[in-house]
Amino acid sequence: MTRPAALLMTCAVLCAALAMGLRQSFGLFLAPMTEAHGWGASGFAFAIALQVLLNGVSQPICGQIADRVGGRVVIMGGAALYALGILGMALTDGLPLFTFFAGLVMGVAVSAAGMPVIIASLTRLLPEAQRGRAVGLGTAGSSFGQFLVVPLAQLGIITAGWQGALFLMAGAALLMIPLALPLNDQPAAPAAGTTEETAGEALRRAFRTPTFWFLFFGFFVCGVHVSFLSVHLPGFVAWCGLHAAVGAGAIALIGLFNVVGSLVAGELSSRWKRRELLVAIYAARGVLMAGFMLVEKTAGTVLVFSALMGLLWLSTVPPTVALVARNFGTRWLATIFGLVFLGHQIGGFTGAFLGGLVFDRTGSYDLMWSFAIAMAAFAALVHLPVRDGMTPGGAPATKAA
Repeated sequence: MTRPAALLMTCAVLCAALAMGLRQSFGLFLAPMTEAHGWGASGFAFAIALQVLLNGVSQPICGQIADRVGGRVVIMGGAALYALGILGMALTDGLPLFTFFAGLVMGVAVSAAGMPVIIASLTRLLPEAQRGRAVGLGTAGSSFGQFLVVPLAQLGIITAGWQGALFLMAGAALLMIPLALPLNDQPAAPAAGTTEETAGEALRRAFRTPTFWFLFFGFFVCGVHVSFLSVHLPGFVAWCGLHAAVGAGAIALIGLFNVVGSLVAGELSSRWKRRELLVAIYAARGVLMAGFMLVEKTAGTVLVFSALMGLLWLSTVPPTVALVARNFGTRWLATIFGLVFLGHQIGGFTGAFLGGLVFDRTGSYDLMWSFAIAMAAFAALVHLPVRDGMTPGGAPATKAA
């Protein structure tokens, strides 16, 4: 790896780690903030849910801006919004203003300084042979940030109080500004003898291409799985009569092994067909969940399941980004991948909400596990027709890559 490439990847990984770690820390503030302000838990939860939903909706818009002016500007703006949103959360006393800062401001900030824009910038700046590794590192960096920042945020709450911890987090968010300096990607120039494709033309081409929709609905399934497990796995563990620490350990193991899974998927995305890799990942998820349903639920089986699921957790990201780049080019990559990412967030809302609805109506998660397994089979099948033989500019290649 050349020195400039190593610098780019290092800065991108650290930026992604900060962005993900900070956003994953907000749940720690539910108890102290609701107690201090006399709010209900549902009010705090609604603000964070609004953030997730707005993240999905605003991601293509932030991607469009990044494709026009470069990712560095957007990431820096997102970092500033991060700091503003967190400061607003710390200083506000009323729930409506808290919802504005935690939901609306942070929703846009997470999109602007989030993984899709960072990855799109890296993809444009690096040669194709290094892109899979770069995406894998960026995805792994997000999980690393979850492990590094969340415990530090908890330590901040213990030592400085919830408000002091938020002030420190706002300062940490500003570190993303210098980290974004090397990510000075520029819009890809059109090939010689061709005219530049406009954003509207690129979007119309994507919407007319079945591969776009296969990737969209496949990523939807990824969102269903990720949100269902992250939100409901601790509750499922408790429902099985196991100690609450097992549920916490399960989530931690998923994040830890996701670092490994993302790095491996990034390497394989550069060496193997991305279509077959996605089919294998989703099929493996289905087999793993089906096997988990058949075994006795003990602390050991839960933790083994979590470690194996962690290997498959966000390993879908590198091959999905690579397929978007190969089918639709890099000129409007952040925009088109942002739309695919919207599918992931819609799936995330579905997995979180449907899991709770099924449990409330049936008193168990069995039906939701069956749905998740069926979705895994659907995702494996829907990726089979995906085109994986395209040149980076979006024209058909002479042979499959």
